[in-house]
Amino acid sequence: MSLKQKVVQGALCQCQFGTTPDKLKVLTQQKYFINDFNGSSKLAATHKDIGPTFEKNTFGSCKKMNNSPCAATVTEWSGYYEKEKYSPPDGYILLENSKATCPIGGKDCISITKTGQIGEPSESSIQNGDEELQSHISPVLNLKNHALTYPYDLLNAR
Repeated sequence: MSLKQKVVQGALCQCQFGTTPDKLKVLTQQKYFINDFNGSSKLAATHKDIGPTFEKNTFGSCKKMNNSPCAATVTEWSGYYEKEKYSPPDGYILLENSKATCPIGGKDCISITKTGQIGEPSESSIQNGDEELQSHISPVLNLKNHALTYPYDLLNAR
């Protein structure tokens, strides 16, 4: 896998023949979440997420159809991680370099521009993190001397 991010619901995808990106929707499962503390929004995307699996199901106008409106449909995914499988739907996890095929645009015309994941700090990442880098991120506070509360706790503490 070599440091490739896994793809989750909300990942931004773009067709090389379209004019606007669209967000991926996971329609094949409701059980497996990635990097989602509450397990509510970041469903793991797999190679089984095919068909009209985007929020708007369009990438704007399609150059392959003389700039007519695109009707985004995925027929297959390539470049997925075959060592990690979610069951059901017996789907392999998509990675940031996975590509999708559209019947109009052809093989691998749809790419993932953002995986949909957002980094969330943990106690171990603070303790094992580079002190100089942390001082640039938070110059007023030495994070190693403070207990970490989850970001959601900080937002709700107002």
